Amino acid sequence: MTIKLYGAALSPFVRKTRVVLALKGVDYEAVHIDPNNPPEGYEKISPMKRIPALEVDGQYLADSAAICAYLEKVYPEPALYPSDPLELGRVIWFQRYVDYDLAMRCTFAVFRNRVVMRLIGKECDEEKVQHTLANTIPPLFAYLDKELEGREFLVGDSMTVADISLASQLVNFKHGGEAIDPAKYPNLAAHTERMHALEPFAKTIEKESGFIQKIMG
Repeated sequence: MTIKLYGAALSPFVRKTRVVLALKGVDYEAVHIDPNNPPEGYEKISPMKRIPALEVDGQYLADSAAICAYLEKVYPEPALYPSDPLELGRVIWFQRYVDYDLAMRCTFAVFRNRVVMRLIGKECDEEKVQHTLANTIPPLFAYLDKELEGREFLVGDSMTVADISLASQLVNFKHGGEAIDPAKYPNLAAHTERMHALEPFAKTIEKESGFIQKIMG
């Protein structure tokens, strides 16, 4: 089985997929795709030209949620989705919440303005960043903090793709110069610290942080 993962290093969705691949011990070839300038014909791999996309023996899957679900079926150990139906539904819910609602704030508002815009030679909209930090992120963090109260993981007693999705978005929040306030969100801050200390995340964060510092000075 030949596996290729199409994506870019700083994408939280690509990072999530890479962490899942690493935890499952799957070898793959990484193919760089600039989401702002995808190569001609990339829509045949990813219909919306988004990242990540996965190629397996000439067949393609787009979207990190679809890819992670596929990987769980083909490589069931370690299990990153629960067998209990209700818990499975909650994992799918949290992944959706993080990939859409949280991503719009942490990645597309904070990280994109503070990092991506500078990388492509454009101005950071700091007013938008500050509005997001003050108004739209706090209720999302508060909900996650409450859900993590007295728990090590978002769902069940072991790590799932929900935890990986959340931690991946919060890497971008960190790259954007922000951190979870442990005084306001102690459970979310502790969860993030635990997840980012895992080897696949720790290695990725170190490498990405070095790249950002080198490029941005």
